[in-house]
Amino acid sequence: MARPLIGRTVRRLRMERGLTQQALAARLGISASYLNLIEHDQRAVTASLLIKLGEHLSVDLASLSGNRERQMEAGLREVLSDPLLGLDEVPEQEVATLAASAPNAARAMLALYRAWRVAKEDASGIALPTGRRILLPTEESRDFFHEHANHFPALEAVAERIGAELRASPAEMNHAIAERLRRTHGVTVAVGALPGALRRYDPQLKRLDLSESLPRESRGFQMAFQLMLLEAREAVEAVVAPAAPSTPEAAAIIRLGLLNYAAAALLMPYVAFLNAARELRHEVEALAARFGVSFEQAAHRLSTLQRDGARGVPFFFLRVDPAGNVDKRFSAAGFPFARFGGSCPKWIVHRAFSHPGETQVQVAQLPDGATFLTFARALAAPTTRWGEPAPVQVVAMGCDIARADEVVYADGLELGRAAVGIGLSCRLCDRPDCRSRAFPPLEHRLKLDPNEDSAAPWRFEVAKPRA
Repeated sequence: MARPLIGRTVRRLRMERGLTQQALAARLGISASYLNLIEHDQRAVTASLLIKLGEHLSVDLASLSGNRERQMEAGLREVLSDPLLGLDEVPEQEVATLAASAPNAARAMLALYRAWRVAKEDASGIALPTGRRILLPTEESRDFFHEHANHFPALEAVAERIGAELRASPAEMNHAIAERLRRTHGVTVAVGALPGALRRYDPQLKRLDLSESLPRESRGFQMAFQLMLLEAREAVEAVVAPAAPSTPEAAAIIRLGLLNYAAAALLMPYVAFLNAARELRHEVEALAARFGVSFEQAAHRLSTLQRDGARGVPFFFLRVDPAGNVDKRFSAAGFPFARFGGSCPKWIVHRAFSHPGETQVQVAQLPDGATFLTFARALAAPTTRWGEPAPVQVVAMGCDIARADEVVYADGLELGRAAVGIGLSCRLCDRPDCRSRAFPPLEHRLKLDPNEDSAAPWRFEVAKPRA
């Protein structure tokens, strides 16, 4: 397994706080030269020193995991592999150095590449009628939630206050929310036929209509969303304002995401949900049953348990459709999603589509040795009319293999022998013997020999490491 990049994280946190190596070393009781070796991952960090680093950098130990650095390095490798740049293979050390020593420049490079991709698509004839957008609203929203580690203390506080006033058990929560909407806001809730919609609110009539096709847990979530729309708006705006979204569309998507977050926090209170997750060993089906929510709602809530001093297992969360389109993703576990292009066909996420309603489990190992316990489940949404294909999506989660013993899905697996080698995507993966490969890697020359055919679809030259 790849060693956590603690040195690069320490360097970033030190620079963010305006400390010199000499100043931080003095606080830690070590020499500046020793700290320099740590920051370059040339010396191990003892448990006692790790605790001191957390204290003097004002972060908990989970923040020293190196997830942020790994995610940035994955993005840089993806950008630098684009053949348009005409670069030879960029050594891993150069990528790591850029991410560690110039994180602002690295982020700017990623933003420029993303802007070029959008401009290239516009030039290909799919420009939107309203004009060219340098950053798609959906991507801006994903970046926003990623930068906040998908955790918003202000919204947790609002949800906890309202929950304390409701004083309802999970079995009573739907009724309690409906009563609060009626008594506090004069809003009536009606369930019936709602062609073309699942939820509709009329602010003039103060009427919330819910589609009869929605299951009970979804009706409860929609009511919780409406309550937060009425009572958490100021808290949401306080979170959105500092981000200064670039377009009204991006701001609207972020607001909707935050309201959904607040609704989930009301239905699944932080402390109660964290305790239940630990008790049930993060079995999503059991958590959904205990709190009266859907599998997806419980899974997504697990990815938000990032409160300082009370963190849950860091999970990544992904939602993908049968065409491979990802419309939700978050990586608390440091799983380096590819921003452009599809994911690995050997990943359990894609196999789950053939086993709807069953949780599929896989130990997935990336080319750099990072290993994750991953699990996925295909879910079908309700249809609104006869003959319409049910929308099917896979919800996938995972955590670092070091935390696997805390997760029920690892039971019965021989973790040391069960790993399946996957890549970020075919174009970024340099595994030479993969029979599931759809495309050759971008940064290697093809080996095309008419006198020989191999089991793998593509053969290529693997560059030797540079001295």
